[in-house]
Amino acid sequence: MAGEFDRHPYLLTVQDVAKNLGTDLDRGLTGAQVAQLQEKYPPNELDIGGAIPWYTIFLRQLFNAMILVLFFAMSLSFGISDWVEGGVLAAVIILNVSIGFFQEYGAEKKMDALRALSSPSANVLRDGKTQVISNSEVVPGDVILLKMGDTIPADMRLFEVMNLTSDEQSLTGESVPVEKVESHLDDEELGIGDRINIAYGTTVVRKGRGRGVVIATGMQTEVGKIAASTSKKNRKAGRSMNYKKYGKRQPVVGLAKRAYDFFGKFLGLTEGTPLQIKLSKLAYMLFGCALLLAVIVFAVNRFDIPTEVVIYAISTGIAIIPESLVAVLTITMVVATTVMRKANVVVRDLSALEALGGVTNICSDKTGTLTQGAMIVKKAWIPGKTIYTVHDSKDPSDPTVGRVTYADAEEDAAATEPEKRDYDQERSASALKFDVPDEKLKPKQKKHDGPEADMTPELEAFLLSAALCNLATVRQETEANADDRKWKTTGEPTEIALQVFAHRFNKGKKTIEGQGWKQVAEFPFDSSIKRMSVIYDGAESENSMVFTKGAVERIIDLCTTVGIGGQAEEMTDSYKEHILKQMDDFASQGQRVLAIASRPWDGKYQEKSSKEGDDADNALRQRVESGLTLLGLAGIYDPPRRETTPAIAECSTAGIKVHMLTGDHPATATAIAKEVGIIPHDLSTLPADLAESLIKKASDFDKMSDAEIDALPELPLVLARCAPDTKTRMIEALRRRNAFMAMTGDGVNDAPSLSRADVGIAMGSGSDVAKSAAKIVLTDDKFNSIVAAIREGRRMFDNIQKFILHLLTSNVGEVILLICGLAFRDQSGYSVFPISPLQILWINMLTSSFPAFGLGREQASRAVMRKPPHDKRRGVFTNQILVDMLVYGLLMGVLTLMTFVIVVYGANGGALGADCNKAWSESCRPVFRARATVFAELTWLILISAWEFKDLRRSMFALNPDSTARFPFFRDIYENRFLFWAVVIGGLSVFPVVYIPTLNTAVFKHVDISWEWAIVVAALVLFVAGVELWKMAKRTFRLLEDRAVVKGAFSQGSVEEGRRFAHTMSFSSLKSWRSFGRKNTGDSGMHSRSMSRSKE
Repeated sequence: MAGEFDRHPYLLTVQDVAKNLGTDLDRGLTGAQVAQLQEKYPPNELDIGGAIPWYTIFLRQLFNAMILVLFFAMSLSFGISDWVEGGVLAAVIILNVSIGFFQEYGAEKKMDALRALSSPSANVLRDGKTQVISNSEVVPGDVILLKMGDTIPADMRLFEVMNLTSDEQSLTGESVPVEKVESHLDDEELGIGDRINIAYGTTVVRKGRGRGVVIATGMQTEVGKIAASTSKKNRKAGRSMNYKKYGKRQPVVGLAKRAYDFFGKFLGLTEGTPLQIKLSKLAYMLFGCALLLAVIVFAVNRFDIPTEVVIYAISTGIAIIPESLVAVLTITMVVATTVMRKANVVVRDLSALEALGGVTNICSDKTGTLTQGAMIVKKAWIPGKTIYTVHDSKDPSDPTVGRVTYADAEEDAAATEPEKRDYDQERSASALKFDVPDEKLKPKQKKHDGPEADMTPELEAFLLSAALCNLATVRQETEANADDRKWKTTGEPTEIALQVFAHRFNKGKKTIEGQGWKQVAEFPFDSSIKRMSVIYDGAESENSMVFTKGAVERIIDLCTTVGIGGQAEEMTDSYKEHILKQMDDFASQGQRVLAIASRPWDGKYQEKSSKEGDDADNALRQRVESGLTLLGLAGIYDPPRRETTPAIAECSTAGIKVHMLTGDHPATATAIAKEVGIIPHDLSTLPADLAESLIKKASDFDKMSDAEIDALPELPLVLARCAPDTKTRMIEALRRRNAFMAMTGDGVNDAPSLSRADVGIAMGSGSDVAKSAAKIVLTDDKFNSIVAAIREGRRMFDNIQKFILHLLTSNVGEVILLICGLAFRDQSGYSVFPISPLQILWINMLTSSFPAFGLGREQASRAVMRKPPHDKRRGVFTNQILVDMLVYGLLMGVLTLMTFVIVVYGANGGALGADCNKAWSESCRPVFRARATVFAELTWLILISAWEFKDLRRSMFALNPDSTARFPFFRDIYENRFLFWAVVIGGLSVFPVVYIPTLNTAVFKHVDISWEWAIVVAALVLFVAGVELWKMAKRTFRLLEDRAVVKGAFSQGSVEEGRRFAHTMSFSSLKSWRSFGRKNTGDSGMHSRSMSRSKE
């Protein structure tokens, strides 16, 4: 914090603050002072990491585990003067590193563009003149002028306030704007949210105006402190080297663990997503296997190691390394990133895409993510027991969309609270009933919303007060280059909601003031008394009118009567209880409730604010806000997005639990959670301990020890009044349960949890701090975009499994071929390799790569969101992948080995020539023809396996289960055109490689063939038959199947709220369970349920 403050500025008078900062409150800083301060303090910017430097990205790609293995093979090749092979390996390394570098660097550039979308400015007072400057140029001591809609540039001590409120939700999580004051405060223990004479950087002015002096900029602001805590590295447990605290052995233990962390991070074995760690382990395991194979090669040759033996050892090492894996993986992720960008998802870290496929829990903020982030009046209660309800409102800013109906209050309560069934009583012996679903027991009647609302004197009085006691504006404007007019709003969301409701009846503030109403006084909202009042003179009235709105409990104590005209009644204790009951009814539906009141002033209002101080003003306010008449209650809520509930249902089907972590009141959070399907409407259908654990206040959750949290039957699905520490503690609790979680958020207060979560997902409209802490940014802020990202992550994960199987199967086949080939000895006594090193590189880099790219572009399977998240401990290497790799690799290796034996021994009497590993000679013709045959066969087997691996279980000749065609093979394989042409062109490329003179003998060490093509075709048929038989065995005997989604006591997002799974079995429920398997499977069923929910 700037200046020499003995105490925090909120405790000091404005004069003391200005004195400490050396500024003039009337003229601001001088030009000379600004120049000095800009040299003393860094720019007013948050150090939130920004873009990753290009050299960091380059080094990260260069020291990838697979690249290090290729480096070793390249060095060995150059060491024995095999320049061709070493040069090819160098080209492979350059290609892999280049692809990864440019793709990740491009992604970072796109994120820079997203961060640069907004560049706010500040209105400052310098040298007695107002100037508009960039926020980064603001310095401590600057006097800032604020007005409605401004983004506050830095932390400020306010000294002039006029109805000023600021939205501090992004900082504190509090959804209600904070009313600001200018006087100093006395309590030294006040938290950030209660220091109401301080305006915080990055928050937004919702209404009013004011002036303040800057006390902190950049990383010294409260937002900057949160950003610093987000980026601060926390040392792992056990890494301390303090022997005084932990004993004499601790320096050695701590140093060893730090060394393990360093080398583990460098080698990619301890940090990264599950896939990154698995692939790093795979690379080093393959490296170990390559060394083992080299030892085997040397041992067979009795450790007599001339150049020929070294070349053979390098060949076996190259054969086991999938050289194109890094490039294929990176390009697949980049393609997925492009798809995601079109779906309003910006991926900052390519590895986050793979991590999405393993997400088991989503911790989501409520406001703006599950909900629209805009308030709307949903219900209004008017004395006389009438309730007005807004239906079908799709745009909170548009009063022309939707309709308003009215009903008797008792009828409305009956409609919103249906009779509850006592299942225990129904199962008793005296009243034996089965668990008949409600829709069967009581068929749905056609829903009647009630008659359209008409204007009444009571409603008109309510609207008059709601519109005039209001600082928001609602107007219709024509945008540039657009023909239609759109509704625009300014002000605080609660007041906007009331103003829009008044506009539905053509009673907006501007319309009423156009009829002659004129404001003469205002008593702004005071958080201590939770109300505001205005006084207006009417056009034809002899008396001024007082209009008041505020918290129900505060307003009704000031009222002496309820209603107007014939509906007027005296305010009694019993009537107050009735009003509070009505308020609770609205609150239970997720609504924030305000009371609207008014009274006539005796004559024209001519009172003036007192110069004697606050006491006189308070006395005047008490006179004004007394003897009021209650005109009604307004139920205001932040409507959930229409797509939220279907998205949550899809998460449930996919085995993902959704948690709501919000700063809202528990009743509001609970009601919204029920509405979107996070928790069931009727918690009584669940076991008592489970129902109690589903909803927690943050204060109660924070008081629990880790052991108590771990003992809960279910972690809370709703956490209300959340602080940043509560969110991070929730994430740690999930991690202790082996969950892999995604955290969504948009505010500064979400940044710590975004950085600590396995996958942090920030909103595009959120703060820069949140975006930089996250791995993924949603540009449209919608929860269903998260589900789309998870679906894409799963699709990519499945495709990664397919192309890893494709690449490693060929490696297994090549290794089997080469190891068995050690038995083929030429006239010099050296082993003759059945396939040359450059043939292996050609197959691994070119033949395998493009079909692998094609497999990476496969569409999502129909069941991608109907299976559980993948096991993060196993990653892509499931039992099915490992077994398939061995089965198909063995089949490939045996067929190619038998081909070499047939050509050399069957047709040429076993003539292996001399020095056929080095160069062409006529004595090597049988070996060279055999190599050409093996090369062509292995190439075609690898290519056809790509079509087989489009589905790991279904036959290649019937990939689509919904197809009615008699032979859909060609249609199915042509569906992925990139893969189709990769296989076709790859198959045709064999011919020039085999037949081009000199290239074939000098480089690939093979020669043209003729009758051997029959062997190639026969082996291809046998390979396809073997793969199809293995797939059929897996389907028939249900071998290596995926796990089923584990169903809990209820299904999130389900209209039926889990009764199908929660209730006791009976004959009728058995029948419904039988039909469940037929009716409720498949995408169509899921979509139909989603559509039915959206219509209701």
